[in-house]
Amino acid sequence: MPSVIRCGTAQSDPVISTFGSTDRDAPLVVLLHGRGCNDRDIISIAPHLPVGPAYVAVRAPIAEGGGFAWFANRGIGRPVASSLEATMAWFRAWLDEVAPDGRPVVLAGLSGGAAFAGGLVFADPARYAGAAILYGTMPFDAGVPVDAGRSAHLPIFIAQGDGDRVIPADLLARTWEDVTGESGVPLMLIATQVVTD
Repeated sequence: MPSVIRCGTAQSDPVISTFGSTDRDAPLVVLLHGRGCNDRDIISIAPHLPVGPAYVAVRAPIAEGGGFAWFANRGIGRPVASSLEATMAWFRAWLDEVAPDGRPVVLAGLSGGAAFAGGLVFADPARYAGAAILYGTMPFDAGVPVDAGRSAHLPIFIAQGDGDRVIPADLLARTWEDVTGESGVPLMLIATQVVTD
């Protein structure tokens, strides 16, 4: 059964939900929810994922409607650069406490969480063992470096659906083209597009 934990006492400390291994050396899979959702929503998939890793869902720091968001938007899938930079710094401060160097960390982001995960891996690709970009886009034109070859060592799984009516089609296409093209990501580790109705 997933558990909810408030880390630390400061108001800015993240609320997290956990599942799986409690070994502090186990690989850590960080689940990042979509805009308007929370950590409890996405941790619910953890019982269906492989046994062995520690799973942690982090609640995004920006309250929005009935849920939370990773960054302010200038349009769907288009983060405000200063907002993305601030929340990535907030996240990295937390991550450095729970996963010191040497502990493998994989990010799995859904929708808005996918853009956030993309920002994190492109800002510091050596920090992560891999990423899953699920039904979302990379944070283009948001101050994150996307130089060719920057993430050449990093396995990235992409799931997209032709029936996606939330993320603009041009951003989905650009994400697919960037990751499978100039980024240098090992192609044998990239998923094919999923067609949904």
